[in-house]
Amino acid sequence: MTGAGGDIVRFDNVGLRYGTGAEILSDLSFTLHAGRFYFLTGASGAGKTTLLKLLYLAQRPSRGGIRMFGGDVITLPRERLPMLRRRLGVVFQDFRLVAHLSAFDNVALPLRLSGIAEAELRQPVADMLDWVGLGARADARPATLSGGEQQRVAIARAVIARPELLVADEPTGNVDPEMALKLLRLMEALGRLGTTVVVATHDVQLLRQVPDSLIMRLDRGRLADPTGALRYPPRQAEGAMP
Repeated sequence: MTGAGGDIVRFDNVGLRYGTGAEILSDLSFTLHAGRFYFLTGASGAGKTTLLKLLYLAQRPSRGGIRMFGGDVITLPRERLPMLRRRLGVVFQDFRLVAHLSAFDNVALPLRLSGIAEAELRQPVADMLDWVGLGARADARPATLSGGEQQRVAIARAVIARPELLVADEPTGNVDPEMALKLLRLMEALGRLGTTVVVATHDVQLLRQVPDSLIMRLDRGRLADPTGALRYPPRQAEGAMP
């Protein structure tokens, strides 16, 4: 269940430091809304990957509050985290495919974990692999795939179950411009179905490909948000899914 007003994620004065060092992220306060598309930008070392880790629950903050799907994730018992993570899709920069599984089985993994019957998942997985241009490589293991092919398998795996929140770290960094645009359109389509999408990228050309997107810019661990657009949904989106 999402929070009131279609809130998927809410950060309140979140800070993160490792040990006794300086904060890597400081005073982050923002809300992500259902069905919206967000780009996360910033210079190298700004904290983009660290913020994504907070979003996909791989890291807990040092201070502040985080609510997700209407619940407090800071106080959530660790044994309940796996169930919550099933509502997320994640595209890692280093892919993290399961080495001993085929491309087909990597993509099918989220559906199998959700209890989808084998007979019901085979066609959707095959269709997804065809869509990303890997239908002929369904039986290939990750080690035999190129970096771009592994990237496409990772994205297919992240979106196959239509997650409520999709978090992608440089998802188009290893593919050609034509495939990058195709993958971006796939993520846009998920947004129209209600998924909240957060894409971290350094590619300014991508920002121009999604006119309705909102841009989150990190600068030395702080969020630059001069318009307040991340705190409140745009007026044209109120009362309706974009």
